[in-house]
Amino acid sequence: MNIEVINNKITEPELREIAKDFYGDMIKGVVDIEREILAMGGEYHMDANIVLINKGSKQQNVWGFNWYFDKKGKKRIEYVSLINIRPKQGNRVMEVQSISLRDKMKTIILKYLS
Repeated sequence: MNIEVINNKITEPELREIAKDFYGDMIKGVVDIEREILAMGGEYHMDANIVLINKGSKQQNVWGFNWYFDKKGKKRIEYVSLINIRPKQGNRVMEVQSISLRDKMKTIILKYLS
């Protein structure tokens, strides 16, 4: 399973290489909003989540998303993942509900993937 921690800008061909193992036109990722790093790849968000936790991230700071290669603008990032269900943190569904949290996630994601 190819999961990469991203803390430097990555090209689309490099990202597509990671994505080819499971989905091809989409890749699952997680973002640590505190450390401002990503982990990309794996079949499930939890796969990348575990990689970041093992590298020092705290669960409350790690949120899941999907990146679609062939979509444009806002539709490229989907803020949906099972790891996002966190009633204690005010998120009771798979989709991140907080606009400010989404904005923070988006800023970090685009820093490396755009």
